Amino acid sequence: MLKHASAPTRFFTQVPNEIIRHPRLSAEAVRLLTWQLSLPDGADVALGETAHRAGIKKTAFIRAKRELIAEGYVHEWREQGARGRWVTTQLISNEPLTAEEATTARNGGGDRPTAPGPAVGEPTRPPVGRYQEKTTGANTSHPPHPLAERGAQALTAVSRGERKLRLAPSDIAQLAPLAAEWLLRGSTLRELREALTSGLPDRINSPAGLTRDRLVRKMPEPPSFADQRTVEPVEPPTPRVAGMRECRGDHMHPCLFRPVDGEVLCRDCRQEQAEEAQDDASGAIGAALRGGSLVRAALRGGQR
Repeated sequence: MLKHASAPTRFFTQVPNEIIRHPRLSAEAVRLLTWQLSLPDGADVALGETAHRAGIKKTAFIRAKRELIAEGYVHEWREQGARGRWVTTQLISNEPLTAEEATTARNGGGDRPTAPGPAVGEPTRPPVGRYQEKTTGANTSHPPHPLAERGAQALTAVSRGERKLRLAPSDIAQLAPLAAEWLLRGSTLRELREALTSGLPDRINSPAGLTRDRLVRKMPEPPSFADQRTVEPVEPPTPRVAGMRECRGDHMHPCLFRPVDGEVLCRDCRQEQAEEAQDDASGAIGAALRGGSLVRAALRGGQR
């Protein structure tokens, strides 16, 4: 195959061949990663917004993001700030990073791993990582994401069961994203508990610090893309109207109800029908009693 390629003089980004030829990254994942790496330094653009700009649909974006997380190109943290707002921090790298390396890059001396902009036409190595932060949600005392909420619940259970690791609610809120990452990588709650509580020293000065260290240092390896594809898809929740039928009674607007044993009328219509039947029965009984009285009176008159 013949190839003709001119070296760009401006508006270009160097991308490692390992990304372009990655055997486990889909085309959407490669496009999402290279697009994100091409953004200017300091650009605060979340992955979801990039996917929208790149024309990547929602389902493909979710799959691509999972691939990038599994391969170590994307790392995320969710933390609750001082005012109660949840902040999502994303680290994008042009080479795979372990969870510990990503945390170190994020917290290392407070400097974010970015590089100065290159001169026009001057090829330079792109930054190893780029951060995007997004502040979402209002003041809340619980993590908004179900997986983060499970992480918080797991840490709460460990804190209550092990007196040496008593954590304050603020510590649990900050450490919940790390615990959620364990669950995202396939760990069970029992495995997480054992990793945090096994071999504890006799004296612990900072339960939160020790918990964070173990969550980061013992973080399991992310599943490969091949392993993720073997997971059965999650079935969508059953609609609330499933199994309901429209009442055949007289209603101003359509009335849906959930039958128990093949009923065709809703509870109110059945109750109204029963009351009408009871009234009819009472009327029939009253008429019968009145008729009996008249017959008895007529017989008594005839005997005179």
